[in-house]
Amino acid sequence: MANPSRAARKTDWIGLSLGVVLTLVILVPMLIVVTWSFSNVWRYPSLWPQQVGLKFWELTLARADVWNALLTSIELATVVTALSALICLPAAYAFARLDFPGRNILFFSFLAGQAFPKFGLLVTIAAIFLQLNLIATFWGVVLIQLVGTLLFMIWIPVSAFQSVDRRMEEAARDAGAGPLRVFWSITLPQAAPTIFAALLLSFVGTFYETEGAWLIGAPQIRTMPVLMITFINNQPVIQYGAVLSVLLWIPSLIALVFTRRVVNSGSFARGFGG
Repeated sequence: MANPSRAARKTDWIGLSLGVVLTLVILVPMLIVVTWSFSNVWRYPSLWPQQVGLKFWELTLARADVWNALLTSIELATVVTALSALICLPAAYAFARLDFPGRNILFFSFLAGQAFPKFGLLVTIAAIFLQLNLIATFWGVVLIQLVGTLLFMIWIPVSAFQSVDRRMEEAARDAGAGPLRVFWSITLPQAAPTIFAALLLSFVGTFYETEGAWLIGAPQIRTMPVLMITFINNQPVIQYGAVLSVLLWIPSLIALVFTRRVVNSGSFARGFGG
């Protein structure tokens, strides 16, 4: 009969080994990209750059198209997230609290768009946008990226509103609070961490969205991911693409730090777990 403590130690070693492998798979490529961004000269077969410096950071940040692409990405992500919240949050509340004909079919239809190949769906939408003169326009990219936020901004807030303690709402009504007061004082504070998580996912997902921005926005609308692909394909020096890759990580880090400051870690975890 196997010793339970020995079996537990064996399981621990397996988990630790998988954790180390997973960490290496994630961190090693990131470290290589960061190293490339700070290498002035790195020739094969050397395992370390022959010359390290900020040469390519200075060259990249001196380009006007980089700053224009960054501002465009931030503007698009902000507008799309705001419009998505304005459209989807009332719909999510209705799905969570109201019973109306066709509710389940309509609710699951938002998931149906994720069941088909994304690029084929984008090509179909692009054909419609071409007739509406929305190709290569800011609002054309906004609309195509808005479609990608529906899953986050419908499904996640629905679970938030469904998990609100109804007994607290009923107690507030019994105390004389009106529907609007109950919503702002009871419902929204409980659902806020999950809604904030959905907003964060929508903003970050929109910032990094590439296919729709390229297919609908090119060549006039260039976001950071589209510009990075252009750099990688057209620049003979790999450092330009590496610098842009590192720059693309910064918004995610800022968003995560901001999130940790706005809500405590427990409510943030409940938001993603909702």
